[in-house]
Amino acid sequence: MPHPIMFSDDDPGLAELRRIALDLPGAFEKISHGRPSFCVPTMFAIYGGNIKVPTDAQRRWADSATTRTGMITVPHCVLMKVDPAERPALEQDSRFFHPAYVGPFGWLGLNFDAAPVDWTEVAELVDASYRLTAAKRLIKQLDDQSST
Repeated sequence: MPHPIMFSDDDPGLAELRRIALDLPGAFEKISHGRPSFCVPTMFAIYGGNIKVPTDAQRRWADSATTRTGMITVPHCVLMKVDPAERPALEQDSRFFHPAYVGPFGWLGLNFDAAPVDWTEVAELVDASYRLTAAKRLIKQLDDQSST
C-alpha cells in the first residue's frame, strides 16, 4: 500500500527548497513515503517530517502540528544530513529537531514555522548535506560551478 501524499505544491517553503536542491549537480526529486525527497541518488534533503516521542522543547509544536500515534508531524520543514562537527551547535537552536526515522543516521530537521526562514542558511545546510551524500565527481562539478 503506497503512502498518502503529505504535501501540497504550494506548501510554505517547498518552492524555495526545490529551487535550492534541484540547482545542485545531478539532483532530482522523487516522492518517498509521501514527501518530496531530493536525491543524488542517495537522499540529501526531505520536505516535511515527524518527531517521535517529543522532548519538552519540541512539545510546543504539537498545538500547530498534526499529532498521530506517538508522532508529531512537522509539515513545513527540511530534513537534512548534518556534518557531525556542526551538529552540537545546530542542536542548541530551537528551530532544529531530531526527526523520526532518519535522525539516528545524522539528520536534523529545520522547522520553517518556528521562525522566519533564512534561505541563505537553508541553502548552506542543503549544500552541506549534499556534500555528505553525493559522489565525488558531483561535488567536483559543484565546486567547478562555484569557481566560475
